Amino acid sequence: MYYLSTHLFFPPVSEANPDGILAIGGNLSPERLILAYKSGIFPWFEDGEPIIWWSPNPRMVLFLDELVVSKSMRNILNQDIFKVTFNQNFREVISSCQKVKRNGQRGTWITNEMIEAYCELHQLGIAKSVEVWQNDNLVGGLYGIDLGSIFCGESMFSIVSNASKVAFISLVNQLKNDNYKLLDCQVYNEHLESLGCREIDRIEFMKFLK
Repeated sequence: MYYLSTHLFFPPVSEANPDGILAIGGNLSPERLILAYKSGIFPWFEDGEPIIWWSPNPRMVLFLDELVVSKSMRNILNQDIFKVTFNQNFREVISSCQKVKRNGQRGTWITNEMIEAYCELHQLGIAKSVEVWQNDNLVGGLYGIDLGSIFCGESMFSIVSNASKVAFISLVNQLKNDNYKLLDCQVYNEHLESLGCREIDRIEFMKFLK
């Protein structure tokens, strides 16, 4: 286990423990966060804990051509129930991801400190958001880190059924149009798998990053 100081450094991801934890400490400065994502690392911790840096193996990703859109979801998209925008209200999206309760979770890992750090990255054009609107109300969305050819998804929220799926599908379509290689989804869950995401070895993931 590595304990980080103010020095801008991360150990090789191969040094992560079996759970995927690589290091503890440091800070959430823009320079450190950018270095982390470019190195296959991301922060994930709860309020009151030290900053914990992860690089899990395997890694959950979406190869963009493998996106799964169900027939019912296609019908929803064709009905134009929702309006989708990009980077129009980043702070409200990340704040909503913090506030919306999820089944099986006691709280949120998106601390106020993280919100400010990622909003700063948004001002630098690195953190980006997708907003889903219904009747001029923000009802779903997602945010993540844009590395140029890989998008690192961080969190989604939905207060209306299917709104987060609309955000996800809209993002994937935009990434495909811009010739991105991959959407990083970090760790496995059934919802992501239903959309076509799958796990790959960390070594393979790092090859895409490099």
